[in-house]
Amino acid sequence: MSKKIDQKIVGFQVKSKEEQERETESNIVQMHEKVSRPEALDGATYKIKTPLSDHALYVTINDIILNPGTDHELRRPFEIFINSKNMDHFQWIVALTRVVSAVFRKGGDCTFLVEELKAVFDPQGGYFKSGGRFMPSLVAEIGWVIEDHLQNIGLLEMPSLTDHQKQILDEKKEQYAQRTGDDGAGGEFPATASLCRKCSVKAAILMDGCLTCLNCGDSKCG
Repeated sequence: MSKKIDQKIVGFQVKSKEEQERETESNIVQMHEKVSRPEALDGATYKIKTPLSDHALYVTINDIILNPGTDHELRRPFEIFINSKNMDHFQWIVALTRVVSAVFRKGGDCTFLVEELKAVFDPQGGYFKSGGRFMPSLVAEIGWVIEDHLQNIGLLEMPSLTDHQKQILDEKKEQYAQRTGDDGAGGEFPATASLCRKCSVKAAILMDGCLTCLNCGDSKCG
């Protein structure tokens, strides 16, 4: 829309770079509890199958896109739903999803939820997933799912080993197999491996008096 200037221009001022940046920052929408939910959200659904139940759990996490189409586009988790045919855990699952969704919508750093949930232990004992990963509780596995999702949308960095670390671990695995005859047949890691305290995978072996994890590289020898 044009605007007619009916007075003489007696001066002008060019905004500084700092002023332009402050103005841009003031227009950037950050996640907070007053952000309204759009009609449709993108998300992902994850399947959890445990030996504790015949029925799987399906965890759906939906994300909201803030400042779409700009250089400040942000993807943030907005809500979480958990569904299952098994109604044994219905009450606490509804409570958990409402609390976690409220934390998502509150804004700020929500990644702390991952460690809080993964640290929950079932007094009746946990269970092993395929691949040898130990889950101390069903709540902890939900924490692992949230961690995977936050890594997929870029809120958490995805841990990875360097090529040098992978080479060292492969050499250790080969040396261990030659010495013990346990080459991990039928599985990725030796059958006699113990549980790693860092990554919760049954992949820690004792070599030369040093307990080393063949999955994450954690070692008591540094």
